[in-house]
Parts: sequence; C-alpha cells; structure tokens
Amino acid sequence: MYYSTTMSPKPFDRQTALELLYKHTKNEGLRKHALAVEAVMRRFAQHFDEVDRENVWALAGLLHDMDWEETKQQFEKHSLLAAKYLSDAGASQEVIDAVKIHNYAHGITPTTPLEKVLYYVEELTGIVTALALVHPQGIDGVKTSSVIKKLKNKSFAAGVNREIVYAGPAVLNMTLEAIVDLVIEAMRGIKTELGLTKTPA
Repeated sequence: MYYSTTMSPKPFDRQTALELLYKHTKNEGLRKHALAVEAVMRRFAQHFDEVDRENVWALAGLLHDMDWEETKQQFEKHSLLAAKYLSDAGASQEVIDAVKIHNYAHGITPTTPLEKVLYYVEELTGIVTALALVHPQGIDGVKTSSVIKKLKNKSFAAGVNREIVYAGPAVLNMTLEAIVDLVIEAMRGIKTELGLTKTPA
C-alpha cells in the first residue's frame, strides 16, 4: 500500500505569524507596536460582533507593519512587500488585503469592517503608547480625554496621521471617544508585554 510522505501545509496560526514577524522585524519597539495593534484588532472584532473571526482580525493587526524596517525609506512599497510575504506564507486573502490596504499611500479604500478598523484605528496606538511612556502610572493613567487633547497637539507623537484618525468615527459609526476607549482598554490588557506599566520610582 502506498502512503504519501507529503507533509500538510503549515497552518497560518499565531505562532506562524510571530515567526514571520520576528524574521522581518528586529526592532523591539516595532514588535511591541505589532502586539498593541493585534490586541486592538481583537477588541474591535468583539465590538463588531466578529468574535468567531477575531483571530483573523488579530493576525492582520499583528503583521500589518512587518515590512516596515525594509520599506521605511520607500513608503510607497510599505505593506506591498508584507502582502507578498503573507501570500508566500499561506495567509488568508482577507489578512493579505487588510495589511496591503492599511498603507494610505496606495489610495485603496477599505471596504470590510476589518479593513476599516486597521486603516482608521491603528494610528491611535502610537499616541496612546507615547502618553503611557511619560505618565507616572503608565497606561493605567492614560485617559481618553488626554488622548483626544494630545491629538490636537501635532508636535506630540508627530508621526500619528491625525487626518486618518479624525476620519475614523464617521466610517466606523462610532464617536472618537468610543474608539479611543477601546484602544486604551485593549492595550491595558497586555500592558506588561508592551512595557507600559507604572514607571519605577
């Protein structure tokens, strides 16, 4: 009797995603950003009643910037290279599309809830992180009102694209306050991994 020795394709699960992330992302800050967006995407999947698919949302968040170190000098290539890596690794088309679309430089309009959240919400993790790093209580001391106030100060976390953040509420049918609430909540859930706990005396 003949038995095939062909191995089944490796499932594209979180472990596979982490291996891919670590292969292409060496900077610790970028790795923490990936974890933050992963947690945020999972929380928003729950908010939008996509609990049965929250792992898909989380994978897109985890890997959205995996090619940044290789493309930061050529922003127009950012996320396109990641999309290729994801395709080669066997990720779902849904994850590939969300990652590719999130770079606004490509001018692709996000259409699915997953794509919209990654596109419009991801930027907020940067300003929440910046606030948490300077607050004596870490992320536990960060308030939604403080995030919204700092959004008006363009010199604070200057890399955050305010235009995209402010466009998010209308697209997601949520208030900016509600969006920020969920981002902070998600990031607090993994504050130790993100290094956003109370600053030692």
